Amino acid sequence: MFPVVLSSGTMTGQLLGLFDGETDVGDINRPGSVSFDGSSYAVEGSGHNMWGATDSFHFVWKKVEGDIALSANVAFVGEGVEAHRKVCLVIRESLDADAAYADIALHGDGLTSLQYRLAPGAETLELTANVVWAQRLGVRRVGDYVVAFADGIPIGGGVRFTSGGSYYVGLAVCSHSKETSETAIFSDLAFDVPVVGDQLLSSLEVLTIEDLGRRTVRVFDRHVEAPNWTADDRLIINGDGSLFAIPVQGGAEVPISTGFANRCNNDHGLSPDGSRIAISDQSQGDHQSIIYTLPISGGQPVRLTDGSPSYWHGWSPDGQTITFCGQRDGAFGIFTIPADGGAETRLTTAEHLDDGPEFSPDGEWIYFNSDRTGLMQIYRIHPDGSGLARVTDDESGNWFPHISPDGRSMAYLAYDASVAGHPAGKDVELKLMDLASGQTTLLASIFGGQGTINVPSWSADSTRIAFVNYLYL
Repeated sequence: MFPVVLSSGTMTGQLLGLFDGETDVGDINRPGSVSFDGSSYAVEGSGHNMWGATDSFHFVWKKVEGDIALSANVAFVGEGVEAHRKVCLVIRESLDADAAYADIALHGDGLTSLQYRLAPGAETLELTANVVWAQRLGVRRVGDYVVAFADGIPIGGGVRFTSGGSYYVGLAVCSHSKETSETAIFSDLAFDVPVVGDQLLSSLEVLTIEDLGRRTVRVFDRHVEAPNWTADDRLIINGDGSLFAIPVQGGAEVPISTGFANRCNNDHGLSPDGSRIAISDQSQGDHQSIIYTLPISGGQPVRLTDGSPSYWHGWSPDGQTITFCGQRDGAFGIFTIPADGGAETRLTTAEHLDDGPEFSPDGEWIYFNSDRTGLMQIYRIHPDGSGLARVTDDESGNWFPHISPDGRSMAYLAYDASVAGHPAGKDVELKLMDLASGQTTLLASIFGGQGTINVPSWSADSTRIAFVNYLYL
């Protein structure tokens, strides 16, 4: 069936169909090979792994420039030796063992994921699909983003991969063992220049802080925003003016009834005991945002703020106070108000935009973002408005501080300094600050902004955070 067998390192596009060459990458004990029958490829490869800081595998490749889309049906041959043998469609900066790359990998146990190394010698990261045993894999690069597909469905919002100039794309097999070889069949290949349309998809994802691993909860074919994480591992998000919950592991949407409030925006969140949710809704009166509270099980909202626009952002740890951003007398500021109703108290009064207030878990501080020095940065004040202190001081526009439940870390959204406000559809970064040392870590570079992480979205144990990543098809 596969009469043409090419030894490792052969450079012949004519005999390799769509591809220019094939080679072993990295430290290989058992040389790989490829057979091509005019329509399908059988690729044999060895190698210790495609992971960590270096890789070893067999690669059938084409050198390209610009945007590409590669897809193929894939299948392992035989039962295999290692559960994490891999068959992959790969985009790779070079043929070096430690090259930057992004791929979609089907493992021998059915795990399907987008794996990526953002710089030569860096550690590999992973976005795990909420699907196993995909039969057709796809990988697409458009501009600075790589998106992976499993059975035609994006497995997430993609990753930013900024390799310039020419690069390599192709088929890979890794046995996950230096002493064995594995074979996979690639068939029904499609190699195209992708066309980006105007269909917006929303990828609800969870990131583990310890290893920066990401997992797709679900990809929605519409615009959804702003996950809240419940103590029983559900994510509450808004879309089309309504709220609904979805299990963190993925599954069916469960609507949350909000009565007359049918224009809920992305500023909503749970009380500390999980019994109530605060919403910001624009369905009434002059359609300016108003804050309401209601039972988490759903019901008729109870109005909290008389003035509008008002945008909820945080509950105090004892559940007695809510902090919000509001516009009064033409200026936006930070406010607090009793959670059961009463008079609001303005905490900031300068002529600038103060937004995104959130209590620290000990109740000692309210963190918020402000452009009082020109560029949006993170600040904090005591709940009585005293003790103003700057928290971030860099060249990014920093928005929406979210303090981990253990009080040790602050996640926030960073825009390029050239971006005004917090619009959607931008290259943004999720960052993490250690509040004791002030050191920052890049969690993820994604396409998003407004809707990505507007509200608190930490897991109760402070180990994971949820966010929304976007892409266009």
